[in-house]
Amino acid sequence: MSDTAASASPAPVLTEAHRRRTFAVIAHPDAGKSTLTEALALHAHVINEAGAVHGKAGRKATVSDWMEMEKDRGISVASSALQFEYAPEGHSGAPYVINLVDTPGHADFSEDTYRVLTAVDAAVMLIDGAKGLEPQTLKLFRVCKARGLPIITVVNKWDRPGKEPLELVDEIVTEIGLQPTPLYWPVGEAGDFRGLAKLSDEGEPVEYIHFLRTAGGSSIAPEEHYSPDEALEREDGTWATAAEEAELLAADGAVHDRELFLDCTTSPLIFASAMLNFGVHQILDTLCALAPSPGPRASDPEVVEAASGASAGTVDKVRQVTDPFAGVVFKVQAGMDSHHRDKLAFMRIVSGRFERGMQVTHAQSGRSFSTKYALTVFGRDRSTVEDAYPGDIVGLVNAGSLAPGDTVYSGRRVQFPPMPQFAPEYFRTLRAKSLGKYKQFRKALDQLDSEGVVQILRNDARGDANPVMAAVGPMQFEVMQARMLTEYNVETVTEAVPYQVARRTDAASAPELGRQRGVEIFTRSDGELIALFGDRWKLAFVEKEHPDLTMDPLVAD
Repeated sequence: MSDTAASASPAPVLTEAHRRRTFAVIAHPDAGKSTLTEALALHAHVINEAGAVHGKAGRKATVSDWMEMEKDRGISVASSALQFEYAPEGHSGAPYVINLVDTPGHADFSEDTYRVLTAVDAAVMLIDGAKGLEPQTLKLFRVCKARGLPIITVVNKWDRPGKEPLELVDEIVTEIGLQPTPLYWPVGEAGDFRGLAKLSDEGEPVEYIHFLRTAGGSSIAPEEHYSPDEALEREDGTWATAAEEAELLAADGAVHDRELFLDCTTSPLIFASAMLNFGVHQILDTLCALAPSPGPRASDPEVVEAASGASAGTVDKVRQVTDPFAGVVFKVQAGMDSHHRDKLAFMRIVSGRFERGMQVTHAQSGRSFSTKYALTVFGRDRSTVEDAYPGDIVGLVNAGSLAPGDTVYSGRRVQFPPMPQFAPEYFRTLRAKSLGKYKQFRKALDQLDSEGVVQILRNDARGDANPVMAAVGPMQFEVMQARMLTEYNVETVTEAVPYQVARRTDAASAPELGRQRGVEIFTRSDGELIALFGDRWKLAFVEKEHPDLTMDPLVAD
C-alpha cells in the first residue's frame, strides 16, 4: 500500500483517535485489579454479571483471567486486553472506545507489566484502602512517571475497614510526590461506604451520590442523587465530615489542573468498591473526560536511516496519529483457547487506519506479510476486526516471527525504540520428564520463549534437552511448567543451578570468562552471549581480575 493510500483520510483517523481511551490498571497483588476490570465492563453493559462475586468461597474467575493457574489462585499472572464502547450519561455523539489492559500485579511479572505500559496512554493506579501504598505500587508508579503516563488514582475496597482518607492522601504525597486531587470524596469512613461527594473544579461538594447494595455486588449498584442540603439532612454528621475534609484539601490547593495531571504532577482521586460496584461508572466517566487520547509516538530515526540508507533529516523522529499505518507489538501470547492452536501478537495501533488483510512490513526483518487474520479480544472471546485506529489493541494471528517491541508499518518506514528487558535474578534448568515428549518439548519451548515467558539460555554442554530458564521471579517458572502441561501435554522437571547473576558478554570475552570457576557461558535465543555467575561477590572478583572483559548488565539501554 502506498503512502497516499495509507494516509488518504487523516480527518476520520483523527476523529476516531479522539474517541479512544487506552489505559492500564496497575496495583499491588490483591488490590482488586481484575475485579475492577470486570466492574468496568459491567458498567459499560458488555457483560451482564460481574465475574467476581462477594466472598472468596463463591468467587468466580474473572473474564480477564483465562489461565487455569489464574482461576485456581485468584490472581492475574498475564496481561489481557479488553475493548468496549462506553457513553457517559448525557454524552452526545459517538461513544468512547475503551481499550483496557489488565496487568499482572505480582512482582514476578514486572516485565509483562512494563511492556503493557509502553502500549497505553494513561494508567489507573489502584490502591487498597486498608493497606495504602505497597512496594509493587511504588515500583509501577516510577515506571509510569518515567514514561510520562498520566495517572488516575482509585482507592479501592472502601466498603472494608481501612485507613482514614486524609491519611491516604498524605501517604501518596509523602511516598511518591504525587498530589491527589479529589474528584469524588467518600461519604462514610472505610467499612461504612455510603456514597460519594461529587466535587466541583474548586473542590467544593456539589452533589451526594448514594449507592444501594445489590446481591453479591454482581450487578450495577443503583444510585440516588441528593443536593448538599439534602445530603446534610440525610446523612447528618457523615456528610458534614466529608464536606469538611474535601474543603480542607481544596484550601491546600489539591484541585484538578489538566496540565499538572498530564505532567504526572497531580492525580485525580476517586474512592470506590469494585466488589460492590460503588464508584465504578465515576471512574469510567473520569477516564473519558480527562485521560488523553492517542498522540504522537517517538520513533528511532537512526535505525531507520541505517536500514534504508536515508540521509539525516529525511526520516521522521515522531509518528503522528494521522501518518500512514504503524503499530508496535507489546505482547505475544499462545494457548489462550485450546480450540485455537495459534499465537497472538498483541499490537498497539500508533498511527493511521489498520485494515484487515492489508499488506504490512515487519521493520526488524524487512519482510512483508498480510494481516488476513486480525482479532479483537475480550478475555478468551475473540472476534474478527475489520479496521482499527490509533489507541486500539489488535491481535495478529500467527504473524510470522513477531516479538515484543517489534514494529509493523505500511508506507513510510518507521521503527520504534526496542523494549528494555529486565535483568533475570532466578535460574533453573528445564527438561521433559519423558524422553518420548522431546519434540513437543522443543516446540513448546520455542513458542513460550518467543512470548517472553522466560528467557531461554543454551550451551553445548547442556544441550537442547536441558536449557536454563532465566526469570525475574520464581512464579514465572510455575507458569512455564503449567503451560507446558496444559497446552502441549508435556510434563517437565526443573532443577536449581548454582547461579544468581547474569551479564551480557561478547565473543572475545566469552572463552576467558568460561574458564573462570563459578561462571558458565550461554547463548540466549536472540543470539546474545550471556555469562552466569555464582553470586555478586564472584562477579565483583572476576571484574577486578579481568577489567578488560565485557560484563554488561542485561537491562537494555
